[in-house]
Amino acid sequence: MFNSSSKTLHKAAQLPKHGKSLWHHAWLRLKSNKLALFSAFTLLFLLLMIVFGPYFSQYAFDFIDWEYMSIAPDFASGHYFGTDALGRDLYVRTLLGGRISLLVGLVATSVSLIIGVTYGAVAGYFGGGIDSIMMRLVDVLYALPFMFLVILLTVVFGNHISLIFAAIGGYIWLDMARIVRGQTMSLKNKEFIEAAQAMGATTPAIIFKHILPNLFGIVVVYITLTIPQVILIEAFLSFLGLGIQEPYTSWGALVNEGALDMEISAYSLLFPAGFLAVTLFCFNFIGDGIRDAIDPKKS
Repeated sequence: MFNSSSKTLHKAAQLPKHGKSLWHHAWLRLKSNKLALFSAFTLLFLLLMIVFGPYFSQYAFDFIDWEYMSIAPDFASGHYFGTDALGRDLYVRTLLGGRISLLVGLVATSVSLIIGVTYGAVAGYFGGGIDSIMMRLVDVLYALPFMFLVILLTVVFGNHISLIFAAIGGYIWLDMARIVRGQTMSLKNKEFIEAAQAMGATTPAIIFKHILPNLFGIVVVYITLTIPQVILIEAFLSFLGLGIQEPYTSWGALVNEGALDMEISAYSLLFPAGFLAVTLFCFNFIGDGIRDAIDPKKS
């Protein structure tokens, strides 16, 4: 009897004292997603290339080389991706265009995150008439044609990069507001929220210290899926001539230029379009991987 009890106590002492958190299990599931990991490493490589790649070229992004106009990729001349119709180095312009496209994606997504999360959390927590008024405003903004607003702003204020940030960020946050509102409405009746209210916590404290931290996983997934959406919107606007203007450029603007010269120099379209497509796929695969990893139904 004594030996049996001793063995039982010894086995109990060997058991882990603390269980693994949900985030630890999510991280393990994310690491097992090979496509998401490959996309993350690919995106990291692209980011390093975009940031440091232009320094390995002897040409400036606006330098016109009259001797090499619309040439194919030529390492001997230093034009690794060739040149455009004006003799500008396509390698440098593609990488610097990537900086602009990613900057638009990050800034506009940040604007969407700040406005959408705060707006949706407030509407969902208060509910009732306040929620109805706030969400009717969202419906009205949804009904406004996005392209018409961009054209109107462009006519009034001109094609400036800050205008692109404001226009896209001011439109994308509507989706986030609806997502956060729905999740907040399901959280505000939970026991830990009632406990915080009973302890005298203020409304801002409940929203920002108790509700929003529990929406972290959903917000992260939203960010990874919104950045490629914003980049694609900016590319579409630049393709139409409503986005980034000279002397600056973006992947959308370069695709537009490459489409005009596609018959004589297909590489001028393939390089920026390739960078754009790979970046969009990477963000989407990473977002899908994070979404699957934090899904509580996954084993």
